[in-house]
Amino acid sequence: MDTILINGKVYTMDSERSIKKAIAIKNGKIERVGTNEEVLSLKANGTEVMDLEGKLVLPGFNDSHIHLVYVGHTLTMVSLSGVTSIDEIGKRILDFIEEHKIKKGSWIRGTGWNQDYFQDEKRFPTRFDLDKITSEYPIIISRACGHVAAANSLALKLLNITKDTPQIEGGHFDVDENGEATGIFRENALSLIYKSLPIPTKDETKAMIKMAIRELHKQGITSVGTDDFGALPNKDYKQIVESYLDLRENNELDIRVNQQCLFPSLDKFSAFLEAGYNTGWGDENYRIGPLKLLLDGSLGARTAALTKPYKDDNRTTGIVILEEEELGNIVEYAHKNNTQLAIHAIGDRAMYMSMDSIEKALKKYPREDHRHGIVHCQITDEVLLNRFKDLDLVAYIQPIFLDYDWKIVRDRVGEELEKTSYNWKTMVDKGVNIACGSDAPVETFNVLYGIYEAVTRKDLQGNPKEGWLPEQSLTVDEAVYGYTMGGAYSTFEENIKGSIEEGKQADLVVLSRNIFEIPAEEIKDVEVLTTIFNGRIVYEK
Repeated sequence: MDTILINGKVYTMDSERSIKKAIAIKNGKIERVGTNEEVLSLKANGTEVMDLEGKLVLPGFNDSHIHLVYVGHTLTMVSLSGVTSIDEIGKRILDFIEEHKIKKGSWIRGTGWNQDYFQDEKRFPTRFDLDKITSEYPIIISRACGHVAAANSLALKLLNITKDTPQIEGGHFDVDENGEATGIFRENALSLIYKSLPIPTKDETKAMIKMAIRELHKQGITSVGTDDFGALPNKDYKQIVESYLDLRENNELDIRVNQQCLFPSLDKFSAFLEAGYNTGWGDENYRIGPLKLLLDGSLGARTAALTKPYKDDNRTTGIVILEEEELGNIVEYAHKNNTQLAIHAIGDRAMYMSMDSIEKALKKYPREDHRHGIVHCQITDEVLLNRFKDLDLVAYIQPIFLDYDWKIVRDRVGEELEKTSYNWKTMVDKGVNIACGSDAPVETFNVLYGIYEAVTRKDLQGNPKEGWLPEQSLTVDEAVYGYTMGGAYSTFEENIKGSIEEGKQADLVVLSRNIFEIPAEEIKDVEVLTTIFNGRIVYEK
């Protein structure tokens, strides 16, 4: 036996929800789960024994929807998370330039701002704002959601974006009364700025992945469903796949990756299939997962596609990135070719379009256990909530989104639609499989924060005091399931991970307190003490 853990509170998350004391690990797998005596009887010379001193042990956390490469990439950018004004954006950029001794003329990338947190003007920054910071560096700053970015005049000049640049289908860049770009880019128009940015090399990409994994381990995360194919400016999926495979070959990929494969069109996706890839390709360390389709934008940026105009801006219903016919063709082709689907849909219109396209594909090519899913699925009505179970869809939810969204949902969609949105308890009660994640770097990947918000329906400051739509609170068990077995089910891997059972992967997390026994308000303060991946300690506080 390689390692034995004793004197723990081992919440196995198996179907009986058994609680055990000890775990034996051999060759990266769980050999035995039971009493101290049962497990210690397997001790041999050289077996390492770890005394858990009564601490809670859970299966390693699974972030069901993240952008791992981009998480690594943002660690090399200016962090604009939490800025409260456009002036503060300028200060952080100048501090970053000085601290890192950035050469004049180099591209400056920033990410994480959210205009709703600005205390003066709650608007998107424009090129005119960014020009005041510096004229010696081209600047591009992305909104926290990743669906909007702003560029300064030097960046626009270097990118050759002029009055004559045509708009892009499925997105747009803002112009003034003279037709000149204001520096604000939305949805597909982001490609105009990203495609010309310096492209990280494969070695740089691998370094970004390793940086991100180190941070994920600190939060007890041992598995991810990650959407990376759009992470590099040139959208080169081959470099992403090769980077992961290189790390795997060198035993440096200390996380289980299920790749959510983003493709913007049928021709690009069909070429991917023709290259030999499909859902299930790979192994337990790196596997190709679903085709990821991007159907609308974000609620915060008012680009999520709604059936009716936004209550706080009746000029728009959001943006649909794929029109109905194109969406239907891609969904049918993927389904027919046994590819799993994960469709980004936030607004109710995007949700209806997603479900309609999947329903048509299922009628034409019936298939059991397809595990197609909707990513985000935020703005829902009663009909949509019922269709989740009718179509047997996975709901990829992000509990941490409550931290910001509870403040804006009613303003954006009105009170009636608010009541049936972010309805996770209703989903669980209807038997829908939820798979919890963070969408990082859009929000933090701190899993304990996510569990806290799913259970309390409050933000990290404890608001609103009674919880937002408190009847939609999950139990701690339901939330933990979403971050463990729910994620494993979404990737067809519930038989190899997601619970602490004999024969499964030895991916574990040890917490500082028992989240099943403490007041729910204190869950956010619980710390990860140890993360074990494949039987090895990869993080210790």
